[in-house]
Amino acid sequence: MMKAKSGGAVVRALGAMSGTSLDGVDAAVVETDGVAIQSFGESAYRAYSREEQQVLEAALGHWSGVEAEAAAAVIEAAHAEVLRGFSDAGLVGFHGQTLAHEPRGRGTCQVGDGQALAETLGVPVVWDFRTADVELGGEGAPLAPFFHFACAKWFGATEPVAFLNLGGVGNLTWVDPRKGAPEEDGALLAFDTGPANAPLNDLLRLRRGMNFDEGGKVAAAGTVATGALELFLQEAYFSRIPPKSLDRNDFPEMMDLVRELSDEDAAATMTAMCAASVAQGMAHCPTPPSKVLVTGGGRHNPVLMEMLRVSLECPVVPVEDVGLDGDMLEAQAFAYLAVRVARGLPTSCPATTGVMALVGGGTVSEPSR
Repeated sequence: MMKAKSGGAVVRALGAMSGTSLDGVDAAVVETDGVAIQSFGESAYRAYSREEQQVLEAALGHWSGVEAEAAAAVIEAAHAEVLRGFSDAGLVGFHGQTLAHEPRGRGTCQVGDGQALAETLGVPVVWDFRTADVELGGEGAPLAPFFHFACAKWFGATEPVAFLNLGGVGNLTWVDPRKGAPEEDGALLAFDTGPANAPLNDLLRLRRGMNFDEGGKVAAAGTVATGALELFLQEAYFSRIPPKSLDRNDFPEMMDLVRELSDEDAAATMTAMCAASVAQGMAHCPTPPSKVLVTGGGRHNPVLMEMLRVSLECPVVPVEDVGLDGDMLEAQAFAYLAVRVARGLPTSCPATTGVMALVGGGTVSEPSR
């Protein structure tokens, strides 16, 4: 069990994230002592080429082997390329790429060698954030909630709010900013809500060669198949009490449910599935949040955002409404978490991952030169 330490010196930390949507690498700077956010710095994005995406897609579900090694090479090269563009970082938080996530089975697998990245950049790198949590009985995900707590403090929230990240998988963090620290009882509740962008992206790539439904245009032209939606919501995952987490490909039946539908109706139905799973998840919140702050690629989809506004009983707004950057929030989270790991502070707790005690996950790799 970990004991939190008091605030220390402010560190200029650089975080990087490559999510399950497999679109590219986000990188961003946060200045923090690991407790409070002092300021947000510059950011950058490095898209994956279609060839790189194909390597990563082929490795999904693999825990080792040739496919995983090829994916690791892509991840390390892409991260090195984008991170070299930053200067004066005192620490790097490197999430790597999740290939498989089975918290109640084999654990979790992220590829990418933090030691190799430390040698390349000449800066200490914090990585392998999830293993310690899983070893102590946690789900290993989601890991951004402690950062969400700091964000709520940063923008001055005075009542509970929810952060909804709509990347490849959806995840929700309920935050009570009236608490003094994220590990306090009642400060946080976090869990994956269900599939988000990944299944729809896969569908459109397969059928139309599109990476995603830009502006929700395909879904907007379709009609939701209510029968398929109702069958989807019968999945046992939605009734499970959080904390709980998902792998990117945990709902393979989604493709079967929309197989006979037109492209437009399939896109509309998959978008509705994402919104409905969030609505189901909101029932687990200790109290209704004052607002839902949406981050990740899903907030750019007006069809999805409208479905959320209709189905939720509180305001639904992009995180930009409170001064945050929804494209970079996860990269910023790993910058923040890197400082916490380096200082011996916890990064997850029973209410965020189901871990048995406070735990600070992560390995710190120092460059040899």
